[in-house]
Amino acid sequence: MDNVVKSFYEEWKRKYVRKGCHSGEAFVWYDLSGKIRCVSEGQGYGMMIVALMAGIDDSAQYVFNGMLKYYRAHPSGRSDRLMAWAQTKNCRDVDTTSATDGDLDIAYALLLADTQWGSLGTIDYRNEATEILEAIWNQDINQKSFSILLSNAVEYDSKDYFDMRTSDFMPAHFKSFESIAKDGRWKKVIDQNYAMFQSLQEQYSPDAGLLPDFVGHIDQKPRPAHARFKESRFDGMYNYNACRIPWRLATDYLLYGDRRALLVLTKINRWLRETTKDNPDNISAGYSLAGDDLKNRHFEALSFIGPFAISAMIDGKNQPWLNSLWNYLVNFKLKDFDYYDNTIKLINLIILSGNYWSPK
Repeated sequence: MDNVVKSFYEEWKRKYVRKGCHSGEAFVWYDLSGKIRCVSEGQGYGMMIVALMAGIDDSAQYVFNGMLKYYRAHPSGRSDRLMAWAQTKNCRDVDTTSATDGDLDIAYALLLADTQWGSLGTIDYRNEATEILEAIWNQDINQKSFSILLSNAVEYDSKDYFDMRTSDFMPAHFKSFESIAKDGRWKKVIDQNYAMFQSLQEQYSPDAGLLPDFVGHIDQKPRPAHARFKESRFDGMYNYNACRIPWRLATDYLLYGDRRALLVLTKINRWLRETTKDNPDNISAGYSLAGDDLKNRHFEALSFIGPFAISAMIDGKNQPWLNSLWNYLVNFKLKDFDYYDNTIKLINLIILSGNYWSPK
């Protein structure tokens, strides 16, 4: 384990891993100043991180089990196997809907835990994962288009049934899920969404290869969302959701060699190196699909820089660029960034240092 990664993990853990409201619970602190204390996205990130770092953390399994206990204490309304997406300071759920990205990462983390510690102890991690995956399939996956639903609040007659957050496409996760299902269901999700990503690149970002935060009208002709579609005026641009795509797709190529990931990312890598002139300091915190910087976004955002570094790993020709990105990324201090940037940075450092692996 690289000492830089070990040190940053220990610092991250001290700041963000907190005790829950009940004995033995642990959660990832989302906002140190606001009313939201935990989101399922962060819980999924944290569970993956702790399982992956068990080799240098003797308390990792204890912490992981505490995170699992917190997840169990906050079930969604439609399924007790999925987690309510956010809790307030008094441990009350904001509402009883789940967020799909959190559901997916929690399921994957449980498969990591099964590989790391086995499932013959007090917790059957593999069985927990299997039960979550069945709920995800039934409530988070569009059964017609095999796209990924925004949450388990979206049903077949919902107006947003054919909308999607692009960063919820996690093909490396889905290949692990298919090893459990063994019936081709997750292969359909992988195939359909890779095809959609390639089509979106060709039609809307032929030069930069960038993908938008949200896509709509998947049942007709998928297209980038309009402004304020779900979250902000940047919903149809490469913003704080889509910035995770290079990380999610690159892990599929690094672990499984899927050339569809290589094709999507090669275009992004080429554009990025050209537009930044191989200088990481020129990376902006958001872009139009044409590859233009978003206004007033000329500041460092680790949630953009880290995934671009993971993307660079797909081709040895990027090695000097990758080295520059690593050196740039590791020099930022945890105290200067929020939960989102720091947590994505940590996951990305784990991958960059060669300490990421797929569950068996």
